[in-house]
Amino acid sequence: MYLPAHFEESRVEVLHQLIRDYGLGTLVTLSAGGLEANHIPFEIDPEPAPFGTLRAHVARNNPVWREFSSDVDALAVFQGAQAYISPNWYQTKQENGQVVPTYNYMVVHAGGAMKIIEDPVWLLALVGRLTNRYEASQAAPWKVSDAPDQYIEKMLSAIVGIEIPIKKLVGKWKVSQNRPAVDRARVVSGLQEQGGENAIAMATAVQSPKS
Repeated sequence: MYLPAHFEESRVEVLHQLIRDYGLGTLVTLSAGGLEANHIPFEIDPEPAPFGTLRAHVARNNPVWREFSSDVDALAVFQGAQAYISPNWYQTKQENGQVVPTYNYMVVHAGGAMKIIEDPVWLLALVGRLTNRYEASQAAPWKVSDAPDQYIEKMLSAIVGIEIPIKKLVGKWKVSQNRPAVDRARVVSGLQEQGGENAIAMATAVQSPKS
């Protein structure tokens, strides 16, 4: 990933939080047929330091767990807030017209050797944690134990676990840090006026760029 220094985000806790907030990752692996990309929800465990561990599961029928190259690290990509930035928002446009459109975004790349886990106890614990996480906002959260044991056993037999101890963790926060303060303020106003979850999240990021 091209990473100018002013867009680099290296704080591990910040990178982990984006993974928690935007848990659907793109898992990129290499197989004999070339690069493969799968989109699956991950959990992030901060241990072991410094970068932690990613865990997820895929359908047993998904060939990725059989066909990935163990000689090449897997890559998980997590996309955070993103927003188009119009040059009309810049004060600089009024001053000299020397502006162009751009696109702001926050992204995390996590790489490491992928491990395959078929232990049903491990899988049940993972599924339970993921379920509890995503059900937390429901009025009456569904629990794995709400389903019959025999059914859960059958479902667990149809999935395979993935674990990636992270060796490389990279973050890119492209949130208008390269613009003058007056332009950043106008970007925030433009995004807030535009509205929507992504625009508001990006406005917040532009107001509070990485330290």
